[in-house]
Amino acid sequence: MSVSSVPVLQPRKLGPVNWLGLGTLIQKEIERFLKIYVQTLVAPIVSTLLFYSVFVFGARQPGGTAEEFTQFLVPGLILITMAQNAFMDTSASLVLSKLQGNIVDILMTPLSAFELAVGYSVSGIVRGLLTGTLLIGCFSFFVDLKFYDVFYILYFAAAGSAMLSLLGLITGIWADKFDHVVTIQTFIVTPATFLSGAFYTIDSLPEKWRFLCYVNPLFYITDGFRYGFTGQGDMAMEIAIAFALAVDLGLLGAAYCLFDKGYKLKA
Repeated sequence: MSVSSVPVLQPRKLGPVNWLGLGTLIQKEIERFLKIYVQTLVAPIVSTLLFYSVFVFGARQPGGTAEEFTQFLVPGLILITMAQNAFMDTSASLVLSKLQGNIVDILMTPLSAFELAVGYSVSGIVRGLLTGTLLIGCFSFFVDLKFYDVFYILYFAAAGSAMLSLLGLITGIWADKFDHVVTIQTFIVTPATFLSGAFYTIDSLPEKWRFLCYVNPLFYITDGFRYGFTGQGDMAMEIAIAFALAVDLGLLGAAYCLFDKGYKLKA
């Protein structure tokens, strides 16, 4: 074979978005949590079903029928589990990569800061949505779930998963060890999810405490998600949609800035 017949390799033109690299990063992150599906998917579902059994069989809800109570309760339980799973996906992935030292391999790839932020967050969103889908399937055996408006279910499921996925991503960049992740989860994520109106309506709170819901982004997510099932909500859905979108875009911008600056990522 002559030298002239050897094909000359040309540099790959990536364009505005490195779709191949972005897709590979998303695939890697999704395969990571699927390999340990018992821990990342099965365990949260079992815990949520146990929560459901405690509320339904271990407590009496004043007012309304048992069916009305379960119709109110189940969307909140699903949303909480989705949010916490999305948070743990990205936060654990970043911290583990930093502790193992292989975050350098990701930073050396031809991926922009925006593509890194999107790639990691999509994995958390997928994990959250997958958990929610499996929970809806499980609850359908126990509860006659009604779907009032699928658009709101899908929108707020995606928006809630994105919100906690991005928060987990920011936490993972900031954290130096898993103890830092647990601190954020204990003092921010868990209170925000449990005080999001998942187990009560805003009218049941004393008026002076209702601000805890109004300043909690997950309240709007939970209210909108439940509206998709029941057709009833505490807030106007236009406000909830806009608020959720604004918070998600703000968190995405913060994650982009951290990746762009290499905060706690580049030695």
